[in-house]
Amino acid sequence: MRLLRTMLFTPGNNMRMIYKAGTLGADATILDLEDAVPLAEKETARIFVKDSIEQVAAGGVQVFVRTNAFTTGLAEEDLNWTVRAGLDGIVLPKAELKDDVLETEKLLSALEKERGLEPDSLVIVPILETARGVMNAYEIVTASQRVVAVAFGAVDFTRDMGITLSGEGTELFYARSHVAVAARAAEVQAIDTPWIDVADREGLVQDSERGRQLGFRGKLLIHPSQIEPVNKVFSPSEDEVGYARKVVEAFSAAEAKGLGAISLDGKMIDVANFRQAQDLIALAEAIAQKGRG
Repeated sequence: MRLLRTMLFTPGNNMRMIYKAGTLGADATILDLEDAVPLAEKETARIFVKDSIEQVAAGGVQVFVRTNAFTTGLAEEDLNWTVRAGLDGIVLPKAELKDDVLETEKLLSALEKERGLEPDSLVIVPILETARGVMNAYEIVTASQRVVAVAFGAVDFTRDMGITLSGEGTELFYARSHVAVAARAAEVQAIDTPWIDVADREGLVQDSERGRQLGFRGKLLIHPSQIEPVNKVFSPSEDEVGYARKVVEAFSAAEAKGLGAISLDGKMIDVANFRQAQDLIALAEAIAQKGRG
């Protein structure tokens, strides 16, 4: 299982922050060539990112690059500079159509071949940040086998909708739910929108818990201080893991006897509960493996 509980944006034009990115405890760092980088510094950021990917990856973190959107005319050159050994994948901003993913896939395939990388080794994480992108969520996430997760971006989404982003997030309920459901239907991970008030740790935790309850499996982050609390929210507790193991053991024994459903601790357990328990155990084992690594 690919751990993506925490995906930390790191400005591609800030070498000091890039050097620290692999050591902060996030599951993934996103070296950013888009919103965090002024137009005048795009070329410098490409050079910094290109030269640091392998070093960041050596810290044990998954390394992604967020390119500029294809509509800017900058994305192809972003890929040309940054696709190399050590890179895990591409974060594709403002995805609105499956063609955005297909174009990225086409360019990645050519660059993998040109640079001697394993075919289909680089994955794609589209970010849905507009009404159009949210409505086309399922066709975007199923456009390519490279898509392993899909993220939601609330700041641009609310701007597109002409509404105000609130702390409670009631205006995001439909969009977040839609993205999470589309991700589950496509069997990829849903990654929730960043919490932009860095000083509000309590708000961050509450927002992360709301996201987990909706079906998100991780969150985009904008500051290292957000890593620890978000990792905790999206990690199962010892009690949850213990109960999941009981479910798997009891259901497996019942299934061997030809039973399709059982009662455990006063609750009915069927195959859906069994699979959910297996997923939770797999997540716990992936987290433990990261800790050992």
